[in-house]
Amino acid sequence: MIEIEKLKDYANKLMFDMNEEEYKTLQDEFETILKQMDLIGQIPDIDKVSPMTFPFPNEDVSLREDEVGDYLTVSEVLENTTHQVNDQVKVPKVVNEDV
Repeated sequence: MIEIEKLKDYANKLMFDMNEEEYKTLQDEFETILKQMDLIGQIPDIDKVSPMTFPFPNEDVSLREDEVGDYLTVSEVLENTTHQVNDQVKVPKVVNEDV
């Protein structure tokens, strides 16, 4: 079982918070997911099945080639933000080095 304190720690690192009832709901949802993963792990020879990247066959799908098109200049991008440093958009720190 995932402890609520652990969920609160993760939420804090992601810069959001929930009330106690929402944490309990999230804890229950994680418990359901873990049970489902355990059931899937019990399927015989599951390790011999190739992982899916699409939920349907895609042999007839053709993807377009990447093409360079119009792009914004640095000054055009910076017009859309009030927080900038050295020609870069400044965003809040979201990574904790202790992780």
